[in-house]
Amino acid sequence: MPFHVEGLVAIAVFYLAILAVGIWAAWKTKNTSSDGDRSEAIIVGGRDIGLLVGGFTMTATWVGGGYINGTAEAVYVPGYGLAWAQAPIGYSLSLVLGGLFFAKPMRSKGYVTMLDPFQQLYGKRMGGLLFIPALMGEMFWAAAIFSALGATISVIIDINVNLSVIISALIATLYTLVGGLYSVAYTDVVQLFCIFLGLWISVPFALSNPAVTDIGFTAVHEVHQAPWLGTIGSLNIYTWLDNFLLLTFGGIPWQAYFQRVLSSSSATYAQVLSFLAAFGCIVMAIPAVLIGAIGASTAWNQTEYGVPDPIANKEADMILPIVLQYLCPVYISFFGLGAVSAAVMSSADSSILSASSMFARNIYQLSFRQNASDREIVWVMRITVFLFGASATAMALLASSVYGLWYLSSDLVYIIIFPQLLCVLFIKGTNTYGAIAGYLFGLVLRITGGEPYLYLQPLIYYPGCYPDENNIYVQRFPFKTLAMLTSFFTNIIVSYLAKYLFESGTLPPKLDFLDAVVARYSREHMDKATLVKSDNIVLNELAPVNPRHSLTLSSTFTNKEAFNYVDSSPDLSNTEDN
Repeated sequence: MPFHVEGLVAIAVFYLAILAVGIWAAWKTKNTSSDGDRSEAIIVGGRDIGLLVGGFTMTATWVGGGYINGTAEAVYVPGYGLAWAQAPIGYSLSLVLGGLFFAKPMRSKGYVTMLDPFQQLYGKRMGGLLFIPALMGEMFWAAAIFSALGATISVIIDINVNLSVIISALIATLYTLVGGLYSVAYTDVVQLFCIFLGLWISVPFALSNPAVTDIGFTAVHEVHQAPWLGTIGSLNIYTWLDNFLLLTFGGIPWQAYFQRVLSSSSATYAQVLSFLAAFGCIVMAIPAVLIGAIGASTAWNQTEYGVPDPIANKEADMILPIVLQYLCPVYISFFGLGAVSAAVMSSADSSILSASSMFARNIYQLSFRQNASDREIVWVMRITVFLFGASATAMALLASSVYGLWYLSSDLVYIIIFPQLLCVLFIKGTNTYGAIAGYLFGLVLRITGGEPYLYLQPLIYYPGCYPDENNIYVQRFPFKTLAMLTSFFTNIIVSYLAKYLFESGTLPPKLDFLDAVVARYSREHMDKATLVKSDNIVLNELAPVNPRHSLTLSSTFTNKEAFNYVDSSPDLSNTEDN
């Protein structure tokens, strides 16, 4: 395939536009944060992200390269089809559930990152443990996106994949480095518009190509391959359900999501943004589904792609850029592919910022340097944005199974962080002992279940498992959901058992080595006033919170105690009016 100057120009135009928007947003961040903490402005954007920008950036958090390319691939691959394209519905439901149950309690308490409530309740060490799967999820997600992006660009202009990965990563890291959440949010608006326009312009041309059979007919009839609607066999129903639950509930406990929630001006806005993003995810998936259906309905031997087809060439994961490249006019394909390539970064930059935000605040500041200046935290964030961006780029270039690593890390987010988040927000009485036990049980059950992507043979063979073509046993039993539920109930049972043993005197107080039950005060646990500021919270959103530690403790870290001084203010009655 020859080198395409037009394709290079198209990508350069889109990339320069995104970089310009990112730099403008960085300037906006600097002006906005002049009277406050710049570190918090970088992480949560001054908590003034509006509905329009917020809706776009929360949608773009999920609608990136993996979402668009993966949806098209699932529809295209024979034996899977639309029935197995679970991401659009799964992620949309996760946003709805996040808005209904998680956005309001997180935003109304004025937290800055997703890990704040864990460090408040379970202590600094537990916050550090939960940072590990959260970091893995964000980093491998960014690496998978950069890897897919490099392959997409190589389809457009036939340049070296590694070079395209490095250039894309540099641009995404640069505007994230200088502008934080503002740059990510405003570039998300441009990127989402580009991907929507680029795909919808391309779809009619691809549909009208002479090599494409009517997709309505191929949906239920076998022409070039199996019908693209797909089926869910009786043997695979539990696997389908396990993956669907993982996408739905595992899509909630991500810093990239809560960063948008916590940047909203109020808890109500955070909920509305979640619902808008859920609708946006469905809308943005429609052209990707159509492109996957077009790929399944194409006689590839009648196109310049030739034979064998993309499945035989093991390029099914690239069906979206292949359809745009070979079934559309040149100028349309360059526009569509350029827009998609630029827009793919909308998820990578979010992951890099999320990882650096959690490290700078929850690991560096709250765990080691609580007296660190705002300027110091800003520089730590800048350094970690660069380091995490470079690490994600290196993984995209070197790892042979980036998608497999991301797949496993996403499982850990679902199995470990989600049940912990449920407990920390909604279950009274859970403590550090239960959290650690739930963490370990969930981790062990997940790893012993094996992972075909990483060629990990299972240690526990659940009912229905079978060997694949590599003789790696694949589980049909929904063991991931089993591991998640085990982690959840273990946290509760061990927490209440430890609470009973210490408070009944069965165990002496000196054995409470984590200071989680009978200790009156511990540096391990974060004071509410350390975590948030009173001006981050709208007073009418504050709900009474009961102590989560021992009922004998008068100094438990709760909303009520941290803001008692507000109740004595003579201006409380005018707060809502102001």
